[in-house]
Amino acid sequence: MTPFIAEIVGTFLLILLGCGVNANVSLNKTYGSGSGWIVITTGWALAVYTGVVVAGPYSGAHMNPAVTIGLAWAGEFSIYDVPTYIIAQFIGAMLGAFFVWLMNKDHFNITKDGDTKRGVFCNAPAIPNLFTNMLTEVLGTFVLVFAVLYFTDATISENNTIIGLGSLGALPVAFIVWGIGLSLGGTTGYAINPARDLGPRIIHALVPIKNKGSNGWGYSWVPVVGPIAGSILAAIVAGFLQ
Repeated sequence: MTPFIAEIVGTFLLILLGCGVNANVSLNKTYGSGSGWIVITTGWALAVYTGVVVAGPYSGAHMNPAVTIGLAWAGEFSIYDVPTYIIAQFIGAMLGAFFVWLMNKDHFNITKDGDTKRGVFCNAPAIPNLFTNMLTEVLGTFVLVFAVLYFTDATISENNTIIGLGSLGALPVAFIVWGIGLSLGGTTGYAINPARDLGPRIIHALVPIKNKGSNGWGYSWVPVVGPIAGSILAAIVAGFLQ
């Protein structure tokens, strides 16, 4: 598997399971309907874990343009590979969102509220306020990228031997995303990932959904600009502290 394919597959799994839990909780007559925020944040954390397990050995499992840009800014990733990774991430995100729509078509049809339907795909602020909404996305992504930049391998001090954790090595990222969702995600839905929001938002605009309402384009730039700004800020602060 090439890094390009790995980013497509990893991001596909992330969005399939992430937007999938949104659909399960939000749409009418699913078995998970109305199960709440804890289920959503847990589902997204496990979605991250699944994507990282699959893509990690081949691409590093960025699955997020903000992570890719932040690592490149910090000198931890080649700037020349940034466009390829971002293209792959958007392809994977759009594919994942498409299949979430396809498998939930019946439930979209019987759900009346357009904002609820759009919320399966992309984010919207609980209270519209561009400053605080942007601040939320900047801070959430700052926490994610800053923590990623401080990841270390477990070693035995005598001979500096790396202790491999296999697939369990993906757990720290899942826990970080879970914590961000629980602590910081309630105001905007915590995109913290331009591909996670914009890719599915494009699919929402393209697929036929009854009474789907607005695509929310007026807000769509916030989950793109905010995470990128937060990732760059994390790289700058981490570089200053090292």
